[in-house]
Amino acid sequence: MSAGGGKKAILAALSANAGIAAAKFVGAAITGSASMLAEAVHSVADTSNQGLLLLGQRRAEQEADQLHPFGYGRNRYFYSFVVALVIFALGSLYAIWEGIHKIQHPEELSNPIVAIVILGLAILLEGYSFTTAMRESAPLKGNASWWRFIRNSRNPELPVVLLEDSGALIGLVIAFAAIGLTMITGDPVWDGVGTLAIGILLGVIAVILIIEMQSLLIGEGATPEEDRKIRTALVDGRRIDRVIHLRTQYLGPDEMLVAAKAAIVPGLEIAEIAAAIDEAEARIRAEVPAARVIYIEPDLYRTQPARESAVGETNHKPQS
Repeated sequence: MSAGGGKKAILAALSANAGIAAAKFVGAAITGSASMLAEAVHSVADTSNQGLLLLGQRRAEQEADQLHPFGYGRNRYFYSFVVALVIFALGSLYAIWEGIHKIQHPEELSNPIVAIVILGLAILLEGYSFTTAMRESAPLKGNASWWRFIRNSRNPELPVVLLEDSGALIGLVIAFAAIGLTMITGDPVWDGVGTLAIGILLGVIAVILIIEMQSLLIGEGATPEEDRKIRTALVDGRRIDRVIHLRTQYLGPDEMLVAAKAAIVPGLEIAEIAAAIDEAEARIRAEVPAARVIYIEPDLYRTQPARESAVGETNHKPQS
């Protein structure tokens, strides 16, 4: 997935969240609703997060240099990890603190109908952002479930936007219900309960993102499907007989490092071996376009050392 597709979803989320944040702050000032204020802070955090994701994409475009010979692609993972921390610190912890405070010291709402109108508008805008993210993610998701896509995608921005937007929609429904219950029952404690629920929701989303982005930041290998394609493309059955071992790692969402030791048929000349390796690289890139950096070591097949067996044949993300 190129940065362009993710960028469209990020820009849609950025524009929606900026407008929503302004509207929510106005609503919170008019009504005094804690859940509305928590949602406003949530939208500010989301807007800041979209800016961080765009910054990560810009930094990732830097050319490789002597200090970073494999480039700066992992900037996208780093800034997505920062986004997860922002959601947790600025969104979740604040909402939980505000919710507990409002439960202990409930305050009457003024003009709650204003909050209802603003929340309804926010749901429409967040729905637009969410559907944009889903549409941009669909080609990558394929037939997998959305949860599996979030768990296994090497593109960090789209899972972040999907989880942010889904969390925002659920949070808006919670805030809507909290203010509605406050209006029906006349008990403002429901506003604090809704705020606390929003904080817990944001905390769960933040923890999921922190786990996923930390794994990407450390370095994940090819997916099982990509691993299979690379192994199949590497062997031609004439000069390259089999794969002795294979290691892969994503240097960024669109760039994979492939390192393999391949068994060469005995008796080939050096020129034939070089041609076989060049052709194998071309086949791999045709099957897995992300495999841009490829190192193939020719060797005669031997029984794998115990160390190789212990490490395992593949280096990919566990499936959920």
